[in-house]
Amino acid sequence: MTEKTITRMDLSEAVFREVGLSRNDSAQLVESVLAHMSDALVSGEQVKISSFGTFSVREKSARVGRNPKTGEEVPINPRRVLTFRPSHLMKDRVAVGNKR
Repeated sequence: MTEKTITRMDLSEAVFREVGLSRNDSAQLVESVLAHMSDALVSGEQVKISSFGTFSVREKSARVGRNPKTGEEVPINPRRVLTFRPSHLMKDRVAVGNKR
């Protein structure tokens, strides 16, 4: 399995080829979609994409961690983390891809 990364440019190029918008319009569309997703997540909303998965923000409370080298206890501050939960269709599609 190769370690390919899909970039914004790759997405806009796919929109250009599949939809037929100009390259500039395709790039603007991709940027707009990503901005809407980011804004929704920042405001605490979930982003659910059918047949793909759900992005959400979760609050993690403060806790005590441990430095693995020294064993010293270190406080970990509360924070917000981004989570992704793939849909069953996406899980199945990925699993089938692994059986090649």
